Amino acid sequence: MKKNAFYAQSGGVTSVINATAAALILESKKHKTKIGKVFAGKNGILGALKEELIDTSKESLSAINSLKTTPGGVFGSCRVKLKSLDENKKEYMRLIDVFKAHDIGYFFYNGGNDSADTAYKVSQISKKLGYPINCIAIPKTVDNDLAVTDCCPGFGSAAKYIATSTMEASLDVASMCETSTKVFILEVMGRHAGWMAASSALARTSKNDPPHIILLPEVVFNQSKFLDEIRKCVKKNGYCVIVASEGVKNSKGKFLAESDTKDAFGHTQLGGVAPYLGSMISKKLKLKNHWAVSDYLQRSARHIASQTDLLHAEAVGIHAVKYAVKGMNGVMPVIVRGTGEKYSWKISPVSLSKIANVEKKLPKSYISGNGFDVTSKAIKYLSPLIKGEAYPKFKDGIPVTQKLKLLQVKKKLPLWKN
Repeated sequence: MKKNAFYAQSGGVTSVINATAAALILESKKHKTKIGKVFAGKNGILGALKEELIDTSKESLSAINSLKTTPGGVFGSCRVKLKSLDENKKEYMRLIDVFKAHDIGYFFYNGGNDSADTAYKVSQISKKLGYPINCIAIPKTVDNDLAVTDCCPGFGSAAKYIATSTMEASLDVASMCETSTKVFILEVMGRHAGWMAASSALARTSKNDPPHIILLPEVVFNQSKFLDEIRKCVKKNGYCVIVASEGVKNSKGKFLAESDTKDAFGHTQLGGVAPYLGSMISKKLKLKNHWAVSDYLQRSARHIASQTDLLHAEAVGIHAVKYAVKGMNGVMPVIVRGTGEKYSWKISPVSLSKIANVEKKLPKSYISGNGFDVTSKAIKYLSPLIKGEAYPKFKDGIPVTQKLKLLQVKKKLPLWKN
């Protein structure tokens, strides 16, 4: 029986999450006997709770295709984590009421760890509430910390940006270090997993190239060893380039830089490890330093996206639809790496029970003995993920984007009051 589909974007967006949306919408059109319309949630899962459903069938084909080169989350994203059924049954009842009202039989949730958890809960609970939904979680996160999948769409492009920025900034610092800046610090994302910081090592074309120090969340920060490493590096090279993950912790397990605020997922708000380290270097070593925080730039830099990453992003969207129309429920299309020397990959379904609330960190074999670098094994894993260019079209020197109509369907239910 034909049913409509609901698609939502969740958590921090990436430079290729819209490519996943485009692939999913276009693939859905090929299954007209199973899928009617594809509704997108305005601001993620909130779009379902508030019954704010965007009708993607009202968009032109060119507008949908333009999403392949548009960063951000075109339908809006959010950080909302549904509680368990016992804690808040009202939320789930509301979801089912909205799905019933709009004849929705497929739920695609495009996000990271918390999104996988939400998708898993909905896949299990919808049966209990008497309205089964084919629920598919779609991987997305620049943090690259989802379990099972070899990598996460969004990460490869962020890694490419970080490696490129590290190389370019290093050349700048090297040219001025004789009479100016001696130390440069780049802060990148990564709360508990250091995949993004590790990717900066791809900037090297020879063994002694920057970055000279990489700080990972998996390695306890030791101030004296860190400062000694900087001294040796400056003495040897004349300058030192550091890439630091935002999630670096001290021996007490506390983030070096954190605020008292938390996001909607309950995560401590991070940011500020670069100025923290810069201040330390100024006070302890009396070395002139500069720092930068890549922040949203690293996840939105579509102009330098990885072609491999783009292909991954499109493939998971296509397979999500294929799995749904086959009747699969509570699964995620994951990327499986081939075993040969030449990089290859495929997409396979995996139960969300193996993915939800499981965090993938850098293996010990990827971290150097002194804890300030990554190994050749890490480089071998990372290298293929940034390969290939997928440039957008440019006009007057600026990437071209196209705005969507984002027309919502008429509401049928009372307003949602949480």
